[in-house]
Amino acid sequence: MKIPILDLKKQYKGLKKEIEARISKICDNQSFVLGEEVSLIEKNISEYCNTQYAIGVNSGTDALILALNAMGICKGDEVITTPFTFVATVEAISLVGGKPVFVDIDPKTYNIDPGLVEAKITEKTKAIVPVHLYGLCADMDPISSIAKKHKLPVLEDCAQAIGSTYKGKKAGSLGVAGAISFYPGKNLGCFGDGGMVVTNEEALYKKVKLLRNHGSEKSYYHKIVGYNSRLDNLQAAVLNIKLTYLDKWIDQRIENAAFFNKNLAGCSITTPHVPEGYRHSYHQYVLRSKDAGKIVKHLLDSGIESRTYYPLPLHLQECFKSLGHKPGDFPESEKLSKESFAIPVYPELTKEEKDYIVATIKKV
Repeated sequence: MKIPILDLKKQYKGLKKEIEARISKICDNQSFVLGEEVSLIEKNISEYCNTQYAIGVNSGTDALILALNAMGICKGDEVITTPFTFVATVEAISLVGGKPVFVDIDPKTYNIDPGLVEAKITEKTKAIVPVHLYGLCADMDPISSIAKKHKLPVLEDCAQAIGSTYKGKKAGSLGVAGAISFYPGKNLGCFGDGGMVVTNEEALYKKVKLLRNHGSEKSYYHKIVGYNSRLDNLQAAVLNIKLTYLDKWIDQRIENAAFFNKNLAGCSITTPHVPEGYRHSYHQYVLRSKDAGKIVKHLLDSGIESRTYYPLPLHLQECFKSLGHKPGDFPESEKLSKESFAIPVYPELTKEEKDYIVATIKKV
């Protein structure tokens, strides 16, 4: 039996007619850059995330870059974040001229440890960027309290967490702004790159909207130096259709996760920890074991795709060598990079496939 880590073909099969009809209409109108579908997805996402504003951009990475830029982060500014995340989080900080300052993760949630944040704040600190990793929100109350005390904006990296909630509040509505990714493999993915900035701050909304379109409100008149970072109409159309199914898909992911939690109980592995009051959207279902390498090899040999997110924490990556970190600086992140592995959790998994995954893991 072959089971991929994610099977988008199954998802597309159920939506094919609906999507093709919507795309055909756009092709007939030849309206591709921004457009009605973009305005609609901005409205729909702002309502879904319970924010006043949403601005469609070219990617989740651009969402981070433009939001940081709009917050005024520039050369020499320190930005606190986690070393255990996809590179885009820290890449964005670096690309606007900021200096990433790492805080280790909580070994239970794998998110930034709020208890370690305040010690890293200096007079150069200008923002905090918590990451809602794998679909589980970071512990935002203590982070927000620290940020308020030191008058720092919080930018949520929601790339993996649209639809996740923290104490009843949607990811993206918990900070000054949230950055969302619509990369195809995300729980809400388009047919290429796409992203969104959500916020309740009108000034930030206006600045990001300017930045995404060459700093222009009116063609050929430019108020600021900006970017070419526009969400296109085709991607927005796909997202408008998929958004109507998102909560159903997340519920199915939660059901699959519950199945694995129950049936893997008693094995010498750690299943995901979800604190009370959180809704984990399970962008990834990540297990932990000191025998992770052995288990992953067995899964792959058995036809089940499994992978480690992320095998080398960012503080040890060559591109961030100038920050001067060494092995041992962030021990929890380093341990997790060696012990964690993801298994398929997508909504379309069959009972037979789930049983096979469990049986294969138990064989190790």
